[in-house]
Order: sequence, then structure tokens, then C-alpha cells
Amino acid sequence: MGFKEFIKKRSGLRVDNRKTTSAATLTLRQSLWPLSLVTILFFLWGFAYGLLDTLNKHFQNTLHIDRGRSAGLQAAYFGAYPLASLGYANWILRHFGYKTVFIFGLILYGIGALCMWPAGLHQSFGGFCGATFVIGSGLGSLETAANPYLTVCGPPRYSEIRINFAQAFNAIGTVVGPVLGSYAFFTETADDVAALQRVQWVYLAIGIFVFCLAAVFFVSDIPEVTDEDMAFQVSTTHVDEQDKPFWKQWKLFHATLAQFTYTGAQVAIAGYFINYAVDTWPGTDSAKGAKLLAGAQGAFAVGRFLGSGLMKYTKARYIFLVYLSCCVAFLAASVTQRDQRGIAMLFMTLFFESVCFPTIVALGIRGLGRHYKRGSGFIVGGVCGGAVVPPILGHVADMRNDTGFAMIVPTMFMVVAWTYAVTVNFAPSYRDTVDKVGESTVGLQVESGKDEETAVGREDQEVDKTAVYS
Repeated sequence: MGFKEFIKKRSGLRVDNRKTTSAATLTLRQSLWPLSLVTILFFLWGFAYGLLDTLNKHFQNTLHIDRGRSAGLQAAYFGAYPLASLGYANWILRHFGYKTVFIFGLILYGIGALCMWPAGLHQSFGGFCGATFVIGSGLGSLETAANPYLTVCGPPRYSEIRINFAQAFNAIGTVVGPVLGSYAFFTETADDVAALQRVQWVYLAIGIFVFCLAAVFFVSDIPEVTDEDMAFQVSTTHVDEQDKPFWKQWKLFHATLAQFTYTGAQVAIAGYFINYAVDTWPGTDSAKGAKLLAGAQGAFAVGRFLGSGLMKYTKARYIFLVYLSCCVAFLAASVTQRDQRGIAMLFMTLFFESVCFPTIVALGIRGLGRHYKRGSGFIVGGVCGGAVVPPILGHVADMRNDTGFAMIVPTMFMVVAWTYAVTVNFAPSYRDTVDKVGESTVGLQVESGKDEETAVGREDQEVDKTAVYS
């Protein structure tokens, strides 16, 4: 096959949301390639996020800024998310499709990474924040598409398993980031401004890689999932949520609030983990703190792989409730504990944080049908909590000169997120929708060696074709 023929056969960059496709009924085997490609994206933003947590402490030392101001990195990074998930990225997703958003987000990410070079040359914290904002815009765009894509590309019954397993590679990226940062950004004796040059080279390599990955997505065949596909999926489970106007999807907005408060707490904990180690464990320097952070992120990765495995045998909402309850307990304990005990509490907190973010996404958008893409944008937009909670924690830490005490801030936000875990398990209106979609037979292989359509044939479904799309 020649190059021209190959290009012609690739999937396009625009999709009609009023048409049904075969993507909504893909079997597990058929969905492996697109899901594998999208999973690479999770590693990328896990890596970027891990580097960000290390840069937070690095810039405090090299640019001589306080803990409150250093949170500007997190504010810039996560502040870009709602602009993408509720704005331009979500508009592109609804009008052009997933593949276009993937390419768009990678290009933005690459541009932001290259912008780190002039920021390093001028030793400008504002410049680093600006470049981080562009990176956040790119990653926010990717997450706007990748999270919902993983939940719908394949059998609905395994949506939580797919997204948690893919997000486990995000966790691996968060381990690699701090490890690289501990060697690249911190010298053996102390931080110096010369280390900023290493920041430039790291992000230059990242920029080149993501531009190459964008080219791979361009030539790859990415099955699209339309609004009508989602209406079909939901109709097979007899869930009437999609018949409600979008602004009456109260369960969606509760999930968005949970995502806002949970992500804010998670980002604050990781962003000030090194400060916590230095402040509460005498003899710990920044380089050792970065290595401890890498270890904690390793626990996070293990927890996510373990959680996704447990979801094969029990309902995701059960795992979610247990994990988030443990997060609240161990994080609250870290406020009063010191030395190795305090670090151990944060290790356990990160372990149990592991499945929370992707499970909120998967449970929150169940039953939305043709509101699916817009609803997923709201939940991903809740990530902007990462721009709100860290500055509060940093300010409290500066006032008390005690990062340990300041961990009470993310604890309070984590409790708010916990209310969603309780509600989705015990409130019938939440629980029934989640369980009905989870019991769907769409895309399952019901005969060995043969892919059946579904228990209810597509030809028997009457999907409303008169929906208005915006």
C-alpha cells in the first residue's frame, strides 16, 4: 500500500454527531489499539504533573520565592483546564471529534514545552508560569477527550477498569517525573540557578516527543464515538437520564464538585510533599524530599493497578468509597504526625488516592447519553480545583511556618469529595443509574471466538434523530 492510499484510509478529523457508528459497540479486542494509543497520553501528563511538583520546591530555592507564590505554577497549570474542558477543547470535541482534540492538545503541549526555554534564559518565574499555562491548556484538552474516550470505547461494563488501568500509566509518569527532577533540578549540595538550564533541556525533549506523537495520531485510525452512539448505549439499559435537560443533571454537578475538591486536595498534597518532608522530618533536604515524593507516587501507581484489578471482581463504587474514606483518614492523621510517621501517612494517602479521579469521571458521566461530551467537559473542568487549593495550603504554611499543620486544608476539601462517594453508594437515584449502565451487555463477546452485536440488536433501537446539537 502506498503512502497516499494509507493517508486516505486514516480516520478523518471531523465527525457528524447525528450519525451512529460502530464505535459504541466495539468489543474489548477491537478497542485495544485506539485505547493503547490514548493510554500513552496518560503517561505524558503524569510525567508533566510529576515534574511540576518537583519544580514547585525547586523554584522556591533558585528564584527565592515563598511557598504561597510558588503555587502559581499549579494555579497556571490547572487554571487552564476549565478553559479547555468547558471552552475551546470541548467545542472542538463536539463539532470535530476525539481525534482532532488529541492532535490539538499535543500541539499545545509541545508549544508550551518549547516556551520553557526562553523562560529559563531570563530566569523568569512569570515566564515559567506562562509556559506552564500553555502546557496545562494542552493537557487539559487531551484530558477533555481522553477520559471520556476511554470510558466509551469498548464495553460499558468495563469502563471503570479501562480508565483506571490507563490512568495507572499516568501514575507511572508521576513517579518518573520526581525521580528525574531529583537528579536534574537539584544538585548534590544545593540548588543553584544553573540548574534552570536543565529544566530547559528536559522540556525541549518533551516538546520534540509530543510533536512526533501528534503525527502518529494524525496517521492513525481512531474510531469516533458520536452523541447518537451514546444515546444508543444508554437506551439499551433503559436509563432515562438523557431525556432530562442538561441543566437538570444534578448528579453530574455533584460529581463535578467532588472532582473539584478532590483534585484540589490531591494537587496540594503532592505540590507541598517536599516541603512537608523538609519541615517535619529533621535532616531531610529537597533532593531527598523529591525521592520520597517519587516513592509516594510509586505507591499511588501500585494502588491504581490494584484498584483496577479489584474492579474486575466487585463494583467500582464500592472500591471508590473504601479508597476515598481511607484518604480522609490518613490525610487527617498527617496533620499531627511527624518524622517517618508523617511521611508514612502521606504515602498511604497517595496509595488510596489512586482510583478516585478516574472513577469520579466514569461514574459521573454514566447515563448522560447524548449529553455525554458536554458533561465530561464539566467533570474534567473540575480539575481546576488544583489551581485553588494549593495557594490556600501555601498561605497557611507560610503563616504558621508549618507545612504539616497546613495539611488540614486539603483534608477539609477531601471530606467534601467524600460526600459523592457516600451518595453514589447509598442514594438510589445515583446508585441505580450507575448500576444499570454497568450491567449493559453492549460490546461483550458472548460466544467464544465470535463477536456478537449486543443482546438487543441495533436495528431494534429507535434513536431520536431530531436532537439539536450545538
